[in-house]
Amino acid sequence: MADIDSAGVIGRGLFIKGELHGEENLVIEGRVEGVITLKKHLVIEQGGVILADITTENITIKGEMRGNMTATQKVEIHADARVVGDITAPRVVIADGASFKGHIEMTGTTLKEGPTPTALPGRRSRG
Repeated sequence: MADIDSAGVIGRGLFIKGELHGEENLVIEGRVEGVITLKKHLVIEQGGVILADITTENITIKGEMRGNMTATQKVEIHADARVVGDITAPRVVIADGASFKGHIEMTGTTLKEGPTPTALPGRRSRG
């Protein structure tokens, strides 16, 4: 996981509207509206509010997120988080107690073809 200790921070009293681009980790405790594009890890802390589309490597959500998310590695939604939007990522973790409304597309995963299922002999439907 990313080293969040060396991340940039948008503090609780800050509000940013527009496009946010960066090469490093970012922790958001305040409010951001618009578009966020990062190379590394984005953490939305409890109390943080995001109304934006996000593209990055990893996303950890502990606060409120409204918008579409694309992660090259993982999206993790913690227990008290509230998320509305679509997620595209190879790995998605949604904790028990989290609120999520949207669609998930798990990229980079393929279903292995196996044998075709067949009906069990001697079973008939009742009707």
